[in-house]
Amino acid sequence: MKWLMIFWGGPVILLTGWYSLSYYDMSFGIFMLTREAHDLVFRVYGHVLGIPPESIPPLVARAMVVDTIVLFGLVALRKHRQIASWFGARLGGATSQPAGASPLPSNANLSSAP
Repeated sequence: MKWLMIFWGGPVILLTGWYSLSYYDMSFGIFMLTREAHDLVFRVYGHVLGIPPESIPPLVARAMVVDTIVLFGLVALRKHRQIASWFGARLGGATSQPAGASPLPSNANLSSAP
């Protein structure tokens, strides 16, 4: 999970941070964080892709949202037993048992005689 946060979260945070700082021209003396560099980057990408530069940021944001949903969906599929047991414990419901497991303890006496 640590590597997931590094390889997914790192680029997302860097891209979002750069976009936010350069959009609002908070450059701190660094050219890459100026609004001029922001506009230049999107003009170059727009020219390469053949689309208007102002349509690129919503496309990138939508791609990041879809990638996040797919990624966390895959994590949920991988960890579904842990998630189900956590919900069972939190909601006070019965814990799920493996298929074929008996709900009674193995030493239960089922005879009616005392």
